[in-house]
Amino acid sequence: QVRDRLKQQVAEMKEKFPGFRPGLAILQVGNRDDSNLYINMKLKAAAEIGITANHIKLPNTATEAEVLKCIASLNGDPAVHGFIVQLPLDSDKPINTEKITNAVAPEKDVDGLSSINAGKLSRGDLGDCFIPCTPKGCMELIRQTGIQVAGKRAVVVGRSKIVGAPMHDLLLWNHATVTTCHSKTSTLAEEVGKADILVVAAGKAEMVKGEWIKPGAIVIDCGINHVPDSTKASGKRVVGDVAYSSAKEKASYITPVPGGVGPMTVAMLMQSTVESAQRFLEKFQPGKWNVQYNQLTLKMPVPSDIEISQSCILKPIDQVAREVGLLPDEVELYGQTKAKVHLSALKRLKNQPDGKYVVVTGITPTPLGEGKSTTTVGLVQALGAHLHQNVFACVRQPSQGPTFGIKGGAAGGGYCQVIPMEEFNLHLTGDIHAITAANNLVAASIDARMFHELTQTDQALYNRLVPSVNGVRKFSDIQIRRLQKLGINKTDPMALTKEEVNLFVRLDIDPATITWQRVLDTNDRFLRKITIGQSPTEKGFTRTAQFDITVSSEIMAVLALADGLDDMKKRLGRMVVASSKRGEPVTADDLGVTGALAVLMKDAVKPNLMQTLEGTPVFVHAGPFANIAHGNSSVLADKIALKLVGKEGFVVTEAGFGADIGMEKFFNIKCRYSGLRPHVVVLVATVRALKMHGGGPAVTAGVPLPKEYMEENLQLLAKGCSNLNKQIQNARIFGVPVVVAVNAFKTDTKAELALVVQLAKEAGAFDAVECTHWAEGGRGALALAQAVQRASQTPSNFRFLYNVELPVVDKIRLIAQQIYGASDIELFPEAREKVALYTKQGFGNLPICMAKTHLSLSHDPEQKGAPTGFILPIRDIRASVGAGFLYPLVGTV
Repeated sequence: QVRDRLKQQVAEMKEKFPGFRPGLAILQVGNRDDSNLYINMKLKAAAEIGITANHIKLPNTATEAEVLKCIASLNGDPAVHGFIVQLPLDSDKPINTEKITNAVAPEKDVDGLSSINAGKLSRGDLGDCFIPCTPKGCMELIRQTGIQVAGKRAVVVGRSKIVGAPMHDLLLWNHATVTTCHSKTSTLAEEVGKADILVVAAGKAEMVKGEWIKPGAIVIDCGINHVPDSTKASGKRVVGDVAYSSAKEKASYITPVPGGVGPMTVAMLMQSTVESAQRFLEKFQPGKWNVQYNQLTLKMPVPSDIEISQSCILKPIDQVAREVGLLPDEVELYGQTKAKVHLSALKRLKNQPDGKYVVVTGITPTPLGEGKSTTTVGLVQALGAHLHQNVFACVRQPSQGPTFGIKGGAAGGGYCQVIPMEEFNLHLTGDIHAITAANNLVAASIDARMFHELTQTDQALYNRLVPSVNGVRKFSDIQIRRLQKLGINKTDPMALTKEEVNLFVRLDIDPATITWQRVLDTNDRFLRKITIGQSPTEKGFTRTAQFDITVSSEIMAVLALADGLDDMKKRLGRMVVASSKRGEPVTADDLGVTGALAVLMKDAVKPNLMQTLEGTPVFVHAGPFANIAHGNSSVLADKIALKLVGKEGFVVTEAGFGADIGMEKFFNIKCRYSGLRPHVVVLVATVRALKMHGGGPAVTAGVPLPKEYMEENLQLLAKGCSNLNKQIQNARIFGVPVVVAVNAFKTDTKAELALVVQLAKEAGAFDAVECTHWAEGGRGALALAQAVQRASQTPSNFRFLYNVELPVVDKIRLIAQQIYGASDIELFPEAREKVALYTKQGFGNLPICMAKTHLSLSHDPEQKGAPTGFILPIRDIRASVGAGFLYPLVGTV
């Protein structure tokens, strides 16, 4: 009867919330036969009702710490609604049972054994707690007799925490007059004789005699005892705590043993699990997060970014993680405000549908920037805190170079920031430092290898590379890969010929072809060109080298495009650092450093979790520049976020610089490698930038804006909208709807803003809206958020600009002509040589990552608007083989 009712309730839940199933977890320690029997009964009952039951079995060698860790994981699993620890714990190690039962989250403690649930029961909070299953089953059996409990005299024999004590409380709060008896009760027979309702849970075979029982009483026997019986094959039989044969003559109702309370206890466990699932659905709609948003206190004039950031009361980052559905063991805390998220989350969520994918880009900017980061944050705050959609922002981690320069940080601004902004803009969790260490390890390995090859014989090199350990030589896996690359299919180090040893030990790097530089995450202009090897220990082997900024390292691009730890390791190994004197590419794998690089990067591959001013979640991960690299945050952060937000949610990411650079690379490189398909492009425009494109004076960082940008000038603005028009067309080439966000400044007039909106729509934008999020937070981006929602419902016919199988020159020409507006391209001799070299080396099928100025659609930063008919000069081409693209150097970039 109970199971049929529960089965119907579960079916109704599934119909109302497709894909949802109540979840029960049973944690067992050891392998007791009786525990196995009880667990099998529970698993069978769950399957019949439609509950997903998970049996977690720890060995009897499990320690208390291991059991507690498992409990913490199940507490945090949103798919588990009911959770029991099977008692007794069968462990060789000392385990405090009370500590274990109290570690179960009270809202999942369907056994009702935690002190919190016991306390609520003793206070009479029956609607806000879980009741232990045996007493709950006893009450159900009493109710089924049709007898009213209220006003009856009840006696409970036994005072255990599992049955006796909670049974007393349950009867009391159902308005019975209750007496509890136990082994020290001197007048037990007399007390039993007064009972209208008798519940016995003493654990002593047939302790309560039939003649003690009041005629017509209801008798609930919870005991299970084994007594000798020579007539049974096992030599024993099961009896209860009540002498059944005599008691049934006096009682109006009595439960048999076995077959009475036991099955009802299991049914009550199922009922509590269903109740817990119902409570979960009332609080958390599947696919809907329960996020605590922060209420902004807006001030005018708007204070400084750091003042706003530090005035906000942040949520603990573990709370943010719980709100978005991450499990405790998927989150690695770095203090109270930031955390790393393990890639195991992506594996757990692999069958979840992806949410809507939105990329924020911009028109060709002024040197001041046009507010893409601010708009990204404003949009997610509007979608989340104001429209109550599941939404994640995925942004890049800024370099300390721009942070300590004129540009400053990249956390957004005004009332649209990732916070705390000082943590965001500085070390964060050390990812950039890990890249610095890994990059410089490669650089050191290149010079060390060249030095040793120039100063040692083949045999001496071989002895160092494949040393004898306890008289045994063995190739490592990476050395086996190098041998296979050389066509040497041998695994015994003693079997190589002299010629094979020579090939193996000598990379024979041509110093003139080294493309790998040392890096530092600081703008230090005096390291742009240096001479290395001047110490006497380097024996005169000097060469000219340089330091680049860390975020320009290919390792940063590898991190951003990697699909996981294994994929990152393979990409690191494929990185080409130079060519040999025979013209063959030399890789990090050839240097033997791939494993070391992966170890240095093992934490950096995990996305960083932060929050916005209004409490929406943010992934901050990777920070490749958009000129010499592809300028987008990591594939991994986007993939995890798309799973977490669910089918109706949104992930908003940002592409660096203008749409001709960051967006084009987002589509042709990032989406090509990730397999993800975007739904909406948000194109950020400002009146000041469009006036500049219309022929306004130069805009210089750190210098006051000329009056043309402070006064209304519709003619100048209309002329500059040619750039907006072109960037809208650039987005539409890829088949994705465009929403233009006009980022309003206090110097803009209503007529100017209205003109940009009008011309954007005429140019083919799905919609164009004025935004005031810098001053108003998410509220100022509400119209933008609603436009993005509508645009995401329209078909997205996404397509790439080119097929990677095309020749290198053809791919470059397509980008130049269709995205930049060039009439053709001109390859300098060095670029032509590289085309031939990379095609020969097998890299001709890689996507193209154009390295050009961000201040113009052309190669000339002085050419504003939407220039056409120019020849795009390609002075050189370089390869980031590990990251997976060729990058032509355009003009003087």
